[in-house]
Amino acid sequence: MKTIKSYSNVSCGLIAKWSYRRLVAGLAVLTVMFSACSENIPVEQKDWDGTTNYYASTDEKQSTTYYKPSAGFVGDPMPFFDPVAQDFKVLYLQEFRPNMPGTYHPFWGVQTKDVAHYASLNEVLPTGSIAEADAALGTGCVVYNETDQLYYIFYTANRHLPKVGEDAQIIMKATSPDFKTWTKDPLFRLRGVEYAYSSTDFRDPFVFFNDEDKLWHMIVTTKVGGKGNLAEFSSTDLNNWSHVGIFMPMMWDRFYECPDVFKMGEYWYLIYSEMHSAVRRVQYFKGHTLAELKACTAGDAGIWPDNHEGFLDSRGFYAGKTASDGTNRYIWGWCPTREGNNNAKTNSGSEPQWAGSLVAHRLIQHEDGTLTLGEVPGIKDKYAQTKEIKLMAQSETGVTPDNGGGYKLEPNSYALFNRLDYHNHLSMTITTDEATDKFGFSFCRGTNSQSTDSVKYYTIIVNPESATTRKVNFEEEGPEGKGFIEAIDGYVFNSPADNTYHIDIYTDNSVCVVYINDNVCYTNRIYGNQHNCWSINSYNGNITISNLKRTHY
Repeated sequence: MKTIKSYSNVSCGLIAKWSYRRLVAGLAVLTVMFSACSENIPVEQKDWDGTTNYYASTDEKQSTTYYKPSAGFVGDPMPFFDPVAQDFKVLYLQEFRPNMPGTYHPFWGVQTKDVAHYASLNEVLPTGSIAEADAALGTGCVVYNETDQLYYIFYTANRHLPKVGEDAQIIMKATSPDFKTWTKDPLFRLRGVEYAYSSTDFRDPFVFFNDEDKLWHMIVTTKVGGKGNLAEFSSTDLNNWSHVGIFMPMMWDRFYECPDVFKMGEYWYLIYSEMHSAVRRVQYFKGHTLAELKACTAGDAGIWPDNHEGFLDSRGFYAGKTASDGTNRYIWGWCPTREGNNNAKTNSGSEPQWAGSLVAHRLIQHEDGTLTLGEVPGIKDKYAQTKEIKLMAQSETGVTPDNGGGYKLEPNSYALFNRLDYHNHLSMTITTDEATDKFGFSFCRGTNSQSTDSVKYYTIIVNPESATTRKVNFEEEGPEGKGFIEAIDGYVFNSPADNTYHIDIYTDNSVCVVYINDNVCYTNRIYGNQHNCWSINSYNGNITISNLKRTHY
């Protein structure tokens, strides 16, 4: 029998030292070889700004204009102007993906003075334990009471797996003297069942002070007999509340989330988010008085504030609520993410994912009391660095440059411009020959026909709906594009009488916001727009492009 010699007594340390010496020697030889080669082989530097091939770009980890935390996403903003600190504080439901089982959506927050730069407040109000009434938190609001010099948070408390006789949702509150240390009130419980409201839908409290009757008022989203209603309570001290009754019945089978009531100028407004999948957007009602506002939905009458049912934005902006510094009133909502970063992904008639990035607009009040959304001055100032716009490619025919940096586009033509940065402001004036001329803006577009970079690209189209109205649509264009992307279409508006469109487009990573004539706001998410080329297109009719500018930061 062959004897196998055992090396069990050989030192492992000797073997390790021998292997280490061999490794060091080998690396030294390789270092010399590569050093010698590097002297003769130049390193290739890609001229990204001089190319038009599609590039699979990704978002930065943290978005700073349309804020997103480094970890997780923003859900249901609760903005508040702090009269003590003289800044805006925006609390929101922190969405982690995945959330903790049973206990989720603590209140996190940010603060800002210009609605363009945000500083994180991190966690402001934690959830309760899984056995408590506020195991998970839902939308609420913040107010400051000058009488006792306390901040108040009123919030939705969601119980985990409620037993028979337990409320699924109630309203709770917490207070703070400095907006840093918060104390939950263990004795405060506002229960819907005590006033014949639903125990499963009793949420989204909004509190405001009415100078006319000198009372605090609370609006709560709930149901009576299965039909949606906004309930109303009043208080003199924010601690003891009396039931007033129904503030406003919800029309038909609709359900108004995240209500916000305020007076602006000579009008009272209710801004809300419609939960119904057919019209899942932010809307508003108005009235010269609070009583007139409440009557807008009486008997399912539907006294709409304008000719497009009070819609303020597209499906890409949800859970919008407002706050004012006394000069401007802003609205914050979230722009949803899309599953798999797929620009064409929709799900059962609504955006596929809950929560996303924090987006703000400025409210514009017109002479007749109607509201639209416009650009935020602080954001405009933030995008301050000028960037050259270069024509990279164009359709075979139909594009004529002028001496002032503008272009004339004929039907079925496009002009492709150089790559965008992460944060872009594109501004221009477009004039059409006719009220029915169709034009748009494409993103994620390339020109290399030998690859897949132009088989799909994404376009915001200003589409003629009639001789007098237009609608903003979102489409996937290109040989393999699906065309119209359902459930992400946007805003219907009146065509301008002079056929002139003053357009501002802001991007921050994949969030893209379009403003037209202080009359149209269209928020959307377009993955891959950064570091890729973009174009202006004419589909039918002639358009003139002037005042074309690009800035960034």
